[in-house]
Amino acid sequence: MIERREFYIDGAWVTPAAPRDLEVIDPSTEEPCAVISLGGQADTDAAVAAARRAFDGWAFDTPPAERRALVEKLFAIYQRRSEEMARAISLEMGAPIDMAREQQAPCFDWHAANFLKAFETFAFERPLGPHAPTDRIIYEPVGVVGMITPWNWPMNQVTLKVIPAMLVGCTMVLKPSEIAPLSSLLFAEFVDEAGFPKGVFNLVNGDGAGVGTQLSRHPDVDMISFTGSTRAGIAIQKNAADTLKRVHLELGGKGANLIFADADDKAVVRGTRHCFNNSGQSCNAPTRMLVERSIYDRAVEIAAETAAKTEVGSAHESGRHIGPVVSQAQFDKIQGLIQKGIDEGARLVAGGLGRPEGFNRGYFVRPTVFADVSNDMTIAREEIFGPVLSIIPFDTEEEALRIANDTPYGLTNYVQSQDDARRVRLARRLRSGMVEMNGRSRGAGSPFGGMKASGIGREGGIWGLEDFCEVKAISGWPAE
Repeated sequence: MIERREFYIDGAWVTPAAPRDLEVIDPSTEEPCAVISLGGQADTDAAVAAARRAFDGWAFDTPPAERRALVEKLFAIYQRRSEEMARAISLEMGAPIDMAREQQAPCFDWHAANFLKAFETFAFERPLGPHAPTDRIIYEPVGVVGMITPWNWPMNQVTLKVIPAMLVGCTMVLKPSEIAPLSSLLFAEFVDEAGFPKGVFNLVNGDGAGVGTQLSRHPDVDMISFTGSTRAGIAIQKNAADTLKRVHLELGGKGANLIFADADDKAVVRGTRHCFNNSGQSCNAPTRMLVERSIYDRAVEIAAETAAKTEVGSAHESGRHIGPVVSQAQFDKIQGLIQKGIDEGARLVAGGLGRPEGFNRGYFVRPTVFADVSNDMTIAREEIFGPVLSIIPFDTEEEALRIANDTPYGLTNYVQSQDDARRVRLARRLRSGMVEMNGRSRGAGSPFGGMKASGIGREGGIWGLEDFCEVKAISGWPAE
C-alpha cells in the first residue's frame, strides 16, 4: 500500500492541518492501492499564501530565461523518471501499462516542448503599431492560479496548466483529482528536484466540494483553470463570481464524426477505435458517428466488428487492449446510459450491459455500439465517458451539419471525405473549437478548447501562454 498523505506547500512536504484519509482504488482490481489525505481550508489557505508570497519574485524579479531554464530542468527530470510516471498513471486510473507509456505519460514531453518552442518568440512587450510609437502593450502574469485537474488524462492536463503558467511568471496551487492523485504527487517530486523557488508550485489534495470550492472562492486566487465536467465547471464559475477572478474552463464534449460515402476505407474503423481509446474517457472522443445513408449499413457492420475485436484487460498487463474505467461511480453511470439507449429504442449491435466475458471484478465495460440512434436520444445528448459509440444516419450534407451542431457541446468534430470543398465548408460551419479531418491530428502548438458547454479559453502553444497573462496598455513610453 502506497502512503502519500503529505502536501507540497512552500517548497516542502507538509502534514495536513487535519488529516482525512482517502483510499485510492485500483480500477483493475477494485482494491485500495494507496492512501492520501484530503485537505481542508487551512491547507488551502497555506498553499495560496505561499503562492502569493512567491509571486512578485517569480513574476518580476526572475528573468524569463531563468524561468525557462528551470522548466527545461524539470523536462529532463520528467524524461528520466517517465517509467515511474507511466506506472503511477496506470495504477491510479486504469490505463493499460503500454498505453500509459506510449500515450499518457508522454503528454508532458509533447506539450512542454511545444510551450518551450512558443516561448522562444513570446514577446512580453509589444508595440501597439506605427501609428502610436509611444504606446506599448505589456503581457504580464495574471497572478496566483488555482488549477483543478481531472483523472482521465492526468499529466496531459497538469502540463497544459502548470508549464505555461510557470513560463510566464504565475505561481500556482494544484488540486489534482482525488481519484487519480499519484501522478501529480510524483510530478511535485520532480518540481522539487528541479529546484523551483519556494511557493511557485504548491499541491493540495482534496475533493471538488472541499479544496476545489475553496480555491474557486479564495480572494487571493486571481485565476482558476479547471478541466472536468460541464456540471462542475458551472459550479466553479458561480463560486468564482464573487471575487471576479478569471476562469478558464475545459469541459465536456459530444463530438460528431461525419463520414461521407467518399470517405477512405479505414474511416469507420479509425473512428470507432478513437471513440474507444482510453476506454472512452476523453472529452474529445468522436462518440456520435454520423454516416451517409448509402454506406450506413456497411458502416454499422464495420463498427460492430471493430468493437468485437477490441480486447479488454487489466491495466497491469502489456498489450493493445483497453483497460477499466476509473471508478465504481463511472462504471455505474455508463451502465445506466447503456440501459437508457436500449430503453429508448436504439439498436444494440455490439457490447451492452455488464462486464466483458471472463471478468467478475474491476470496472471493465464492454465496447458498445448502438445503431439507428436519433439525435434526441439520451445517449446522443449526454457525455457518457465510456467505450460507447452511437451511430446516426444522414442523407445530405446540410442534415449532417444540423445534427452535428445540435448539441449543447462544442469541443471537437471530425469530417471524413475526399471532397476538399465539402471539408472546408463543413470545417467553417461546425460549431466547435476544433475540427479534425480525414484522420489527421492537429499540429504542434495548436490550441485546445471548445465553444458552448465545452468551455472557455484555449490551452496549448502561444494561446496557452497568453491565457495566463493580463494585457496592459501603456502610453507615453520613451520613443526608440
